[in-house]
Amino acid sequence: MAKGLIIVESPAKAKTISKFLNNQYIVRSSMGHVRDLPKKTLGIDIENNFKPKYVTDRTKSKIIKELREAAKKSDQIFLASDRDREGEAIAWHLKELLKKESKDKPVYRIVFNEITKSAIKNAIEHPGKIDEYKVNAQQARRFLDRIVGYSVSPVLWKVIAKSLSAGRVQSVALRILCEREAEIRAFKAEEYWSVEARLQPENKYDFKSSLAKWQGKAVKISNEEEVKKITDYIKKQKFEIGSIERKSRKIQPYAPYITSTLQQDAARLINFTANRTMQTAQQLYEGIAVGSETAGLITYMRTDSTRIADEANQRVKKMISERFGGEYVNKFTREYKTKNTAQDAHEAIRPTDVFRTPEDLSQYLTPDQLKLYTLIWQRFTAAQMIPAEVNSIIINIEAGDAQFKSQGNELTNQGFIKAYPYYSFQEGENIPEGLAEKEILSLLNLDELQHFTKPPARYSEASLIKELESKGIGRPSTYASITNTILVRKYAEKIEKRFHPTDLGEVVNKFLIANFDSFFNVEFTAEMESGLDEIETGDIQWENVLRKYNNAIGDLIGQVDVKKSKSILVEPTDEDCDKCGSKMVIKWGRKGQFLACPNYPKCSNVKSFTRGEKGEIIVVKEETIDENCPECGNPLNIKNGRYGKFIACSNYPKCKYTRTMTMGIKCPECEKGEFVELKSKKGKIYYGCSSYPDCKNVSFYKPYDFACPECGNYYTEEHFDKSKKKYLVCPECKKEFC
Repeated sequence: MAKGLIIVESPAKAKTISKFLNNQYIVRSSMGHVRDLPKKTLGIDIENNFKPKYVTDRTKSKIIKELREAAKKSDQIFLASDRDREGEAIAWHLKELLKKESKDKPVYRIVFNEITKSAIKNAIEHPGKIDEYKVNAQQARRFLDRIVGYSVSPVLWKVIAKSLSAGRVQSVALRILCEREAEIRAFKAEEYWSVEARLQPENKYDFKSSLAKWQGKAVKISNEEEVKKITDYIKKQKFEIGSIERKSRKIQPYAPYITSTLQQDAARLINFTANRTMQTAQQLYEGIAVGSETAGLITYMRTDSTRIADEANQRVKKMISERFGGEYVNKFTREYKTKNTAQDAHEAIRPTDVFRTPEDLSQYLTPDQLKLYTLIWQRFTAAQMIPAEVNSIIINIEAGDAQFKSQGNELTNQGFIKAYPYYSFQEGENIPEGLAEKEILSLLNLDELQHFTKPPARYSEASLIKELESKGIGRPSTYASITNTILVRKYAEKIEKRFHPTDLGEVVNKFLIANFDSFFNVEFTAEMESGLDEIETGDIQWENVLRKYNNAIGDLIGQVDVKKSKSILVEPTDEDCDKCGSKMVIKWGRKGQFLACPNYPKCSNVKSFTRGEKGEIIVVKEETIDENCPECGNPLNIKNGRYGKFIACSNYPKCKYTRTMTMGIKCPECEKGEFVELKSKKGKIYYGCSSYPDCKNVSFYKPYDFACPECGNYYTEEHFDKSKKKYLVCPECKKEFC
């Protein structure tokens, strides 16, 4: 008897769903997208109404074959990819790919917020169809990104260096980083002073009070001379309590997590990158083995909606009552405001079963999974708990023309903080009980404190995501890739968890602003994102959106003066060219800045350099060997090439003699060649044989000319333990040596 076929994206998701359905359906994984635009060509016929040319992923030929065979045998097909735009597009591509096999068979689209038995069965019982508008929105974004990349990147290659790329959203994120860096450089610290008094009531302990007003105005003290005049005056005054204010306030809990707030909290509280957060959340969503059952532990993690299903809210209230006491359950069910762009069909991120507490799951989860699940559980639970309550006391103290102020805060009811203990609560001053107006206080000490204003902080991953979200740039599914891409492209680096634009990032940003300011800016990018949202709701045609932005980028590219742009980036120096005597200039290349002769191509002399503490140029001397070129007699140098070090004549380009630089250790495979240090396209160091391609021996462990004392093998290999401590291993007998 034929069975229905359910297709999901990942094996983990397939495994979980399979267990729920008791072998009633065939469940297969597509391993993500099965079709995409071609890698080496644009793949979009712009003149023919942006008609795409999709190609199947060659690396998935085996998977595609299995899907086709399964589709042939099935009587109905359920496309169960994620419910966001990307998931909808995967479902559409699968439907197109399996047209022949699914002929005369019903093809359904099923979606769910959580991977639980009840949710999966409900989805199968109430199937729908592919949302064409959502597919159009995904295609428009994909096409737009492709057009921008294929249009602007080649211009970057001509002006700065090959292999650079410009992304529609990532370039705007880079701009935000560079603008913050410019603010920091332009910042000039300003001096200011504050005054603090240590006061004591009669028969009570002392407390601190800060100068709040001077001569009826807010305090603004700019220098030491001013502060001395003020404190000299204050020391002669009587300190008297002018007024006492008592206030109570309630602190409401935060909304349950959406993608951006989960990424921000995970970065702030458990030191997770956005990528790490999303990978871990994906694992929790797709299913974890808990005892004898497997289940998804959280709802779908790419969402910008704070909505919670009624049933889930009732469950969490019951759990709060049992765990914390009925008095901690909020009187009414809180509903949190969702921003206008949110897809409210989704829910917020929550546990699929709030009664699965973090402590109950600790034995089944990895450390990362447990940390993230705990955060999600705490935040969701807190959302339906009573507010925290704070009592505040504010003491205003008169001292002639000076007014001091002290404030103390006391948490009188923890409320939701019992579940979510990360709320930042400032206690303030510990003010004694029983103070009264007109009471005289003794001055124990008066401190003059010097301060300087600080520049704005560089963005952390959490604060950058918050900034992108607030400006309408990117969507839940893209925040992690945006921040990661900037780092991968080496346009920025993380130092002490903060983004610092690199020299390369700044020069790319400088070029993009000079030539594409109207395109790569916050407002225009947010407008594009809104356009994609309108495509998804069916309010506008996707072809019209593409046409508008394709024309905009095309017009700007037509105005770029490559020669002028290149000349702007060239920096003159006082370094003499040792080949022709000209003053060398700084240019940009694939690996960064370098010194070049301005007489190129007549003189092709180049040098590497670094900068000193004051920014001065320090030429990096080339490594030499004690050997002359066998062809022209000039000294031989060690050069760094694309794939590792090699030996070349110092008289290049007149003499083009080169040879492989070996490590002097015989290859154990062919016993003819020697080990050489090589570099992959992605920059990873590995070791191969100098006799390549005759010998294809490779190793990722550095060989050492140190014989094994155990078995006598003529070389050993370098390894590192988890703490990155180096040790040697014999490749023959596997003996380890420190």
